[in-house]
Amino acid sequence: MILRTAAQLLFLSLGCQALFSSDTVLLNGHIYTANTKSRWAEAVAITGDKIDAVGSNAEISPHRSANTKVIDLQGKTVIPGITDGHVHLWFGALALHGFNLSTPESNITSKDPDLLLSKIKSYAASHPKDAVVFGRAQFITDFSPSGNTFKKPTVTHELLDRAVPDRPLVIHDVSEHALWLNKKTLDLAHISDAPFSDRSIEANILRDSAGHRSGVVMEGAMEIVEQALPDPPLEVKYEWLKNAMHYLNGFGITSATMATGNLADIELYGKMRDRGLLTLRTRTAFGAVAVNHHLTPQFLADLDKARSNFHDSWVSANLVKFFSDGLTDPPVYTPEELRTLYIELDKRGYQLMTHSIGVDSARMVLDAYQATEKINGPRDRRFRMEHADYLNPEDLARFHQLAVIASMQPSFCCNGGQLGPTKIDTWNSLIKAGAMVTFSSDWPCTWPPDPLAAMKETLTREILREVTPHGPVGKIQYDQPGERLSIEQSVVAYTRDAAYANFAEKSTGTLEPGKFADLAVLSRDIFSAAPADVGKTHVTMTMVGGKIVFEQ
Repeated sequence: MILRTAAQLLFLSLGCQALFSSDTVLLNGHIYTANTKSRWAEAVAITGDKIDAVGSNAEISPHRSANTKVIDLQGKTVIPGITDGHVHLWFGALALHGFNLSTPESNITSKDPDLLLSKIKSYAASHPKDAVVFGRAQFITDFSPSGNTFKKPTVTHELLDRAVPDRPLVIHDVSEHALWLNKKTLDLAHISDAPFSDRSIEANILRDSAGHRSGVVMEGAMEIVEQALPDPPLEVKYEWLKNAMHYLNGFGITSATMATGNLADIELYGKMRDRGLLTLRTRTAFGAVAVNHHLTPQFLADLDKARSNFHDSWVSANLVKFFSDGLTDPPVYTPEELRTLYIELDKRGYQLMTHSIGVDSARMVLDAYQATEKINGPRDRRFRMEHADYLNPEDLARFHQLAVIASMQPSFCCNGGQLGPTKIDTWNSLIKAGAMVTFSSDWPCTWPPDPLAAMKETLTREILREVTPHGPVGKIQYDQPGERLSIEQSVVAYTRDAAYANFAEKSTGTLEPGKFADLAVLSRDIFSAAPADVGKTHVTMTMVGGKIVFEQ
């Protein structure tokens, strides 16, 4: 009887072990979980797209069976999957497919027209089937966001006409606030020497002293160009977006917030999800660069349809993006207009995020957020301010008081500039004032969208140097060392807190049981590495929902 009972218990034990064995087990790692209750682990067990358990090798070993895939991390460092909280995926996809003349290694501008033309001609010749030739380059200079002073670019469409005369050619400035166009594109968008009746559009079409079209359009005028361009076939869009997502996966990015978009974009991601093409969790904000929102019946219907139909872990909406300023004449809204829009959309339950670079714009946004909360009453809103580059010192504490998340981009650091007592990129000052700071790339405004290179910037505050066709020039300098962060603060800003900003903290952002198995394996231990070596670290494997989507 005793032997039979023991045998039954052994059978049940083995049966339970087999029953609860995991699909995948990662062992022998140096795993940062970002979970405040248990920050470090050696192993992770995964079944399907969720984490079963996190712990030591000994604790995770019972999750193994003959059918379990075992990955030996060999001591490598693992962090939760990166949430890039501010990207423009379609613009990035265009830059990946097209030519990119502005990278950390080389920056080719109109200052060297012969070299620029040769690069464009070469690309166009090698892509004869492209209905539109897309590129990325820096053609806007001498812009200071501290005071929103702006020097208009002097480039013209005639230069581009020499490179591509027979097809539309569209070059995105690295800021994504301006387009440089050839004559074919100008004609396609009906941009002539005659002024537009819409003054907000006309103000952003650059003309020479005689009123002739220059070939550069900015801010809200970009929208009429994008609407005029022929839409690529659906399969082409799939391919370009797949490549863009895989590119982000290569940097350990597993989730992204699209900082511009519309219902059609969200529906496109939904189709990709249904076909199993997504390797990135997407959240899309309604908004176009420096274009004012108007609460038309169509706009409100699109918002409602997106929220009703798309709210899963792969495709979600319920987010509206505003621009309180841009590169030209801020603010885009009057304070009264902004408050009215915020109050109405907040009343309907939408999360609000607002692009703000300048000092006065940031204060206007905070004032409007405060008025919204006062009128509509308390709730879990998670207001966001994108960039928040320049702030009045007295406004720092308001981020904590109003629970406004500062969504910032380390790779924009640092220019050494100050506006009176106002400093740029006050990461540490905001955190000390109780604010939540999250990090992102604003890709393709930064290139590449590498969070590890950006983390190096948070550790060093290295001032950006000028990049020429032959590489960076100038002496390395550092800016405001008091704003530096620790490596753990930076990782948290890219993972746990970035997931919180997306209302996704219950499913992503940390490595713990029940959450999605989204993680990145690194080439070195960034928690003990010198700051310079953090920037040289690369991702060796990225996993989204338990599936390997990138492996070096």
